[in-house]
Amino acid sequence: METMAQIKAFRGLRFDTAKAGDIGSLTCPPYDIISEEQRKAYLEANPHNVIRLELPREGEDPYEEAGRVLGEWKKEGILKRDEKESLYIYEEEFTVKGVTRKVKGVICLVKLTPFSEGVVLPHEFTLSKAKTDRYNLMKSTFCNFSQIYSLYMDDGNTRILLDSQSAGAPAQEFTDKSGVTHRLWLVTDPAVLAVLSRQFADRKLYIADGHHRYETALKFRDDCREKGLSKPGDGTDYVMMMLVDMAHPGLVVFPTHRLVRDLPDFDPAAALQKCKEYFEVSPRPSLATLDEELTALYDAGKKAFGFYDGGEGWTLLTLKDTLVMDKLLPDVSPASRTLDVTVLHTLVLERLFGIDKENMQNQKNLTYVKLEKEAVDAVRKGEAQCAFLLNPTRVTEIRDVAAAGEKMPQKSTYFYPKLITGLVMNELR
Repeated sequence: METMAQIKAFRGLRFDTAKAGDIGSLTCPPYDIISEEQRKAYLEANPHNVIRLELPREGEDPYEEAGRVLGEWKKEGILKRDEKESLYIYEEEFTVKGVTRKVKGVICLVKLTPFSEGVVLPHEFTLSKAKTDRYNLMKSTFCNFSQIYSLYMDDGNTRILLDSQSAGAPAQEFTDKSGVTHRLWLVTDPAVLAVLSRQFADRKLYIADGHHRYETALKFRDDCREKGLSKPGDGTDYVMMMLVDMAHPGLVVFPTHRLVRDLPDFDPAAALQKCKEYFEVSPRPSLATLDEELTALYDAGKKAFGFYDGGEGWTLLTLKDTLVMDKLLPDVSPASRTLDVTVLHTLVLERLFGIDKENMQNQKNLTYVKLEKEAVDAVRKGEAQCAFLLNPTRVTEIRDVAAAGEKMPQKSTYFYPKLITGLVMNELR
């Protein structure tokens, strides 16, 4: 049984910009955050945008159509395979709350191993609908168009090596519509590739984003072997990943806020009264202070949420004592039971609001939004009865929960910025 991460270089499939157009017009954000309107806009700007392959909607069988288009683009030279086996260093530069940051990692192939082997570790639960879609796309294209985003624990050596290998001008660089600058360098020196591969030999990888795609790649590998379409060691044994040091100073995790809707006989005052059993309940007159107050409590290591049910003000909920979580969830690791999302789901949503896990999974009375403004607007428009505004999950918490062999509630993390799709792709044949 292998207990280490196996990474390797590959001949990436990339756009020939001389034929396909400017790289900025050929790439797109992750498929699962793109609306139909946006999808059409990308194709209008450039019909060769990777969205045509990654989120196919044309034709009677869109997946089959994606496979056909991929073949056509390769024939026409729109997409070309790199001559040499390469690792791809990828950097994103972006601004959050007025501070400019950079996050850099390496895109490579990672050997697929079941989660049970403890080499690649998940941290969130997945939905089966999303997996079916990704499976159908893989079946008709035999290609990874986007990278799974994973974290690892660096001893400092890999980051130094990546920085030295990306000191020169990048092979590609552009700034997207949201103001994020993307840079890509190719590393082809076999000696450097060998060193990088060795550095990962005793590491575990923690999936940050792309659980669905990883589980799909495993299923696809197994199905291909069963049907005699591949054998051990073939391309289907690997998946394309972006690997980033967990302690990278540029890493940013945003919270995902919770919206409660359609609860019969919902009474916010009564709900807050019930919260007093576990929380300090403190009304605040203005939403302007929410961000600052939640951040201060986060920095102090407290478990706190903002509760909003309309109007100008909001209510601060601060957990009185984390020991209550030990009593309620004795079989769960300390890392899991003290997560902000676990505290909120267990004490408030399940116990006080009666929203059980199945309800949450089906998003019957609970939905998720990324931005505080979206949450507030949804309540003001009457689309939600109330919102819970959260602090972000810490990267160290993701590591500890995954290392304990556990998973967080859905939508516990939102890594920002998302990786762009279309800079480099991986053919499985």
